[in-house]
Amino acid sequence: MAGSVSFDGIEWIKVGITDDKGVLLTGEAGVGDENDNGVVKVDGDGQGATTANITGLEEAGTAQYANNKVKRVAHGAPAPQVALTMLDMDFELTQKLKGYVSDGKGGYVLSSGKKPHVALLICSSGFDGEHYYDAFANGELIEPGVNHGTNTNSEVDYNATFTYMALDPIRDGVFTDDRGVQRIYKKYASFEEGFTEDAMMEEVFNYKASVGK
Repeated sequence: MAGSVSFDGIEWIKVGITDDKGVLLTGEAGVGDENDNGVVKVDGDGQGATTANITGLEEAGTAQYANNKVKRVAHGAPAPQVALTMLDMDFELTQKLKGYVSDGKGGYVLSSGKKPHVALLICSSGFDGEHYYDAFANGELIEPGVNHGTNTNSEVDYNATFTYMALDPIRDGVFTDDRGVQRIYKKYASFEEGFTEDAMMEEVFNYKASVGK
């Protein structure tokens, strides 16, 4: 039996922006350049993910009693969030993902319109060369605050921290379970039979592999 539930680090994260129908946006409306086709791996010079802590994948059940016994357990809807810490993430990319708009004079403000639909894919490495992927086809990204500090004999750095709130996928047929019910989160493993990165990218981002990588 391949794989385990232990990891040895973050390989990368990928992000993309979709429209209200779940169609991946490219060019000025989306993220990335003509070579990214709307999906960006945050892995440039000095760039990357420091932490990606996921919570809320399942809610604790509430016991329901009858005849002095626990007869069943009711489970609320999952409400996953990802706490992200990023190292040197591109400034303009970050503003787009958060829904900030440029005033054309060097300033950015949070748009009063809807937040962007952000798809997020997190890749972690296993101890035997396998890869694990935490996938969210739709969600919103916020930067709750910024911490400034003064340099002394030690340099005080700040790495941006974000909260990603997962939402249900927009497109039908994405992240469905064994009963045909759409779910908010999907886990992939590279060693599982039938896994292909192209199929995963298409499901998470609506990314067409034939367009390019």
